[in-house]
Amino acid sequence: MRITVDRIEGDRAVLEFAIDSGAIETVAIPLAALPNGTLEGAALSFHAEMSDTSEAEARLARLRKKTDQGPGTFDL
Repeated sequence: MRITVDRIEGDRAVLEFAIDSGAIETVAIPLAALPNGTLEGAALSFHAEMSDTSEAEARLARLRKKTDQGPGTFDL
């Protein structure tokens, strides 16, 4: 996947994602989410990794215990 800064519109950056299938998708994000000095035409890289969710699940369980789960509420 190739990610390019297509254009900058005020405080937003429009990113162009070139997918391996040849499709192109665009998405606008806050310019502040990108490294300082990012310019139009810049090529970006993205790294994703899986992480252990046990800590987040334990925190969620603690929050559920503290929160009223009566009528009109929804499950987190």
